[in-house]
Amino acid sequence: MALVTVRTASERLGVGYSTLKRWVHTGAVRTTRTEGGHHRIADAEIERLLARQQPDARDRAAVPDNDESLAGLSARNRLHGFIDEVRIDGLLAQVRLRVGDQSLTAVITADAVRALKLRRGDDALAIVKSTEVMIARGGAVRDKPTKRQARQAR
Repeated sequence: MALVTVRTASERLGVGYSTLKRWVHTGAVRTTRTEGGHHRIADAEIERLLARQQPDARDRAAVPDNDESLAGLSARNRLHGFIDEVRIDGLLAQVRLRVGDQSLTAVITADAVRALKLRRGDDALAIVKSTEVMIARGGAVRDKPTKRQARQAR
């Protein structure tokens, strides 16, 4: 598997360097990182992107260019990524989606996986609809009191 720099890949794809960097940072392009933290793109990924740029007529008819097929959904939290793993066990399936440098795992029916023909490496869209969202602060828990707690203690 040959790896190339983002600049070389952008030239091969015929897009600007900054455009390809944006795609990398949004998770639209799969990369490998060097020890120094630089992104490298595999030839296979470049081929995948080239194929998406020039779809044949069959593919254009099957896949809408925008989210018109989802226009009737009230969910607005849509995460674009690609499928890292699909595991089917009985009636249920576990699908792990990579969104940027994060992973999202969904448990759906095995029938849905088969109907959508989900496979590792496919582009996918996670649609999140929830009545409850929890937020946590990353990193260590603070030991010192907040400003409000400090004021109340006075």
